[in-house]
Amino acid sequence: MTDLSLERFLADEAATARLGEDLAAALKPGDVLALAGDLGAGKTTLARALIRASAGDPELEVPSPTFTLVQNYEGRVPVAHFDLYRLGSPAELDELGFDEALAEGAALVEWPERAENRLPAATVRVELRHEGDGRRAVLSGSGPAFDRLAHSLAIRDFLGAAGYGEARRVPFPGDASARAYETVYADNQPPRVLMNSPRLVLGPPVKDGKPYAVIAHTAQTVAAFVAMDKALRERGIAAPEVLASELDKGFLLLEHLGDGRFLDAEGRPVASRYAAAGELLAMLHRKPWPDRLDVAPGIVHDVPPFDRDALTIEVELLIDWYVPWKTGRPADATLRENFAGAWNVVFDHLDRAERGIVLRDFHSPNIVWRPKRKGFDRLGILDFQDAMIGPSAYDVASLAMDARVTVPEDVERATVAAYVAARRAAGGFDEAGFCEAYAITAAQRNTKILGIFVRLDRRDGKPAYLRHLPRIRAYLRRALVHPALAPVAALYTAHGLLAEDK
Repeated sequence: MTDLSLERFLADEAATARLGEDLAAALKPGDVLALAGDLGAGKTTLARALIRASAGDPELEVPSPTFTLVQNYEGRVPVAHFDLYRLGSPAELDELGFDEALAEGAALVEWPERAENRLPAATVRVELRHEGDGRRAVLSGSGPAFDRLAHSLAIRDFLGAAGYGEARRVPFPGDASARAYETVYADNQPPRVLMNSPRLVLGPPVKDGKPYAVIAHTAQTVAAFVAMDKALRERGIAAPEVLASELDKGFLLLEHLGDGRFLDAEGRPVASRYAAAGELLAMLHRKPWPDRLDVAPGIVHDVPPFDRDALTIEVELLIDWYVPWKTGRPADATLRENFAGAWNVVFDHLDRAERGIVLRDFHSPNIVWRPKRKGFDRLGILDFQDAMIGPSAYDVASLAMDARVTVPEDVERATVAAYVAARRAAGGFDEAGFCEAYAITAAQRNTKILGIFVRLDRRDGKPAYLRHLPRIRAYLRRALVHPALAPVAALYTAHGLLAEDK
């Protein structure tokens, strides 16, 4: 594979440090950066900035590894800093734990030529050259690591065009999403949020010749976020203002809605805040929602339907992932057939449910509590690009049975009651129909989540999500008591799917 290259002129040490920050933002375990350049070209400045950014500590002491040959640093991605000037032979890399360092994190290598052919083929070379009063950085390589680093530098270019070229970038902690977010800090400016959401990679066909994301109507571009953001703000919802955008690359610079946690200081639900969020949903569900929304001149977003195909492909995640994990064997043809039949009977009930906007993940991680604001403005709303037109009750279930925090039954009931009271006061509300749709969508959502959390463990190497399973099973048991869910309840009970782990 032919190496690619890109260059940046660095006018001073601050620009060199920003390059280190940009490289750190793109690092993943297994990456190797080979740092080259003449004496005084800025290698130490670059290495120190990269390590401090990865560690999230701008004051971290970063001594030269000239005599120790390697220094290790913890961080978002662990970084091993190698200085091979005193290396006796390439074989000594084994004694320094080079392969072990790559298994856990990334490696930054000075004097890479001393390693001869021991560096991976995907190593990215970062060369610093003197140029006038500054220096020029030349990055060369090929493969995913180089592509990620180039993408990170494109983010810096985007920030520069938006007037934030000298800003500090601090990545958010990772989550289950393919999107990435950063807080952007610039002098004399409030903090901003960078959203990095490249076009979705659809993956292989899974059913009827279609990828999962197509059937589930997952947003494929950042245009969906821009359209929904505009529509929500027009309807009185505190969604972040889009300050700058580059739609083809998936870059957005957003208003920072604040750091107020929706949960209390111990991470527990606050009943009054959940009730306020329920009332906000009641307001939102009284608004008309077209299925076509403007993005930019000449660009529209078609809000997809939360149809039976999408509902079904989501619950099937339980069959594909959770059932083998729970029972120790794949679901057989009979279980799959009975599962599909039970859910089809249940989904028939949703055909008569009230339909409106469904934000999809309306729960505590995506709600900012802003206590100094008034009314609905106290609730800043995030993460709505996958919105669809579907059963209005879905977001009430997403909130009241919060997947990331245990909501006691009394808080769940109070949240739902606040929503129902607001809808009832406005008139024209089918309370019995809502209660049925609430139970069905709660069961559908939590069934999907059981499958997703096991998939995150088994496929993506994120076992921390398994700790949420007891909560999700408890939510399912609450939802399945509704008579409309009798076929699904009987099936889950017969196969022990909701029994606690031994």
